[in-house]
Amino acid sequence: MTLGQVRDMLFWCSVINYALLIVWVVFYLLPHEWHYRLTARLFRVSPEQYGTLNLAGIGLYKLGIWMFNIIPYIALRIIG
Repeated sequence: MTLGQVRDMLFWCSVINYALLIVWVVFYLLPHEWHYRLTARLFRVSPEQYGTLNLAGIGLYKLGIWMFNIIPYIALRIIG
């Protein structure tokens, strides 16, 4: 793989991951009650735990996108 191909791959991975992140946030915000009821039946979590787990998951996912996609992409842009 060439440097340009790796850069392009990291760029598209970032775009796809951010699209998934946006879907997760929208799914968390808009049908909040419906999704909580489904989650509470399956995993027996309280409303506070549900919110905490979702926000922590969103934050960790965003951090992972930055660490594994965006920062390496920027580094490759700088050296390339």
